[in-house]
Amino acid sequence: MASGKAASEGGKAGGKLAATLTPLRINSLSPGKYFDGGGHGLYIRVDGNGGKFWIQRIVIHGKRREMGLGSYPLISLAEAREAARANKKLTYLGGDPQAERRKAKASITFAEAAEQYLASKLDGFSNEKHRKQWRATLEQYAFPVLGHMAVKAVAVPDVLRVLNPFWREKNATASRLRGRIESVLSWATVAGHREGDNPARWGGNLAELLPKPSKLAQGDNQPAVALAELPRWWRLLLKREGMAAKALQFVVLTAARSGEVRGATWDEISIPEVEGCDSAIPAIWTIPASRMKNGRAHTLPLTAEAVALLRSLPRLEGSNFVFFAPRGGSLSDTLISAIMRQMHQNETAEGREGFLDPVNKRPAVPHGLRSTFRQWAAERGYARDMAEIQLAHFIGSEVERAYQRSDMVERRRAMMADWSAFLEGRAASGNVVTMRQGHVG
Repeated sequence: MASGKAASEGGKAGGKLAATLTPLRINSLSPGKYFDGGGHGLYIRVDGNGGKFWIQRIVIHGKRREMGLGSYPLISLAEAREAARANKKLTYLGGDPQAERRKAKASITFAEAAEQYLASKLDGFSNEKHRKQWRATLEQYAFPVLGHMAVKAVAVPDVLRVLNPFWREKNATASRLRGRIESVLSWATVAGHREGDNPARWGGNLAELLPKPSKLAQGDNQPAVALAELPRWWRLLLKREGMAAKALQFVVLTAARSGEVRGATWDEISIPEVEGCDSAIPAIWTIPASRMKNGRAHTLPLTAEAVALLRSLPRLEGSNFVFFAPRGGSLSDTLISAIMRQMHQNETAEGREGFLDPVNKRPAVPHGLRSTFRQWAAERGYARDMAEIQLAHFIGSEVERAYQRSDMVERRRAMMADWSAFLEGRAASGNVVTMRQGHVG
């Protein structure tokens, strides 16, 4: 490695340009400035903390200037050289690379800002599921509203358009989304793509316009179909066509979360390859830990009704999703939610109350169906642990959870068969307990 002034200031060593940089050499550099060969004015500056930054000295319209090209290793040596060559060519043709950069920054969209932010941050997340959730949440909820907008133009009303539709019904998700939008906009401000206050900031901003999460009911804040109304609701659901309706049926038959159902793939499901399967056949659905909220694999017994539903589904060539979207990929949460919303609206259009939660009087949503199942299981007299395991909730201590990992699969299979019988208005295998409306905690 070259040393002294010729190395740290570039210039010439022995009448020749100093040796060009290499990744190995860059990693061993001490603080100073080190030029790369090639005649494009590229050098790397190493600060006292070991940070490395690309700089290009270039003449623009007769004036010598220095341009920052990003930090190393985020910008590789090859990428820095290519950028330097492109800038040199642009100036040769009479252009101004600095002006072009300002123009590019001024026109970046929210979606582009999010991608650049994620490119620099996702590697810092140790959990693969967390990385996927970060991107998926933005793509599902924020991009349809903000994605096409210039990031500098995003304002408070735009953020509210994203959050308002589900701030009450899915507050945990909406709160995480708000924080993620805030992070993207904060990055965009620091990167020079926008100015002013962050419209997604909570304190002294959205806190004045949205109900505080702590004030929203926890646990019971997902509106559920009243237990007494569920069989009629189920009959109406069975009349609906389409993949979203089928997915919602599977949500009910398994008491799984809608996200778990939407992401289900055929390799997670094991059913006999014979016709006429009934509830005695040990068909199961095993959801991998990477897709579970609690980070643990979850096994669900499949009843005859669930198996029959699966066998009725078409397959999409090139897709492994059980419930696929019209254009491939997994279904969106909004499609499933829309089914329940339409069912409620049809009821109210005919002069009936609709499918309202018996406690908070709000229209039922998919996640609330788990509360309805939990109430049914309690009133049927099923053991609390069985119902909680079916819902993939943690139960008891770590020791108890390890012991219960046997999962009670066959006992839960019988419970879910009774649940299916209740939905269809058939006699269950055990004694029916008098129902009451409301929620079970």
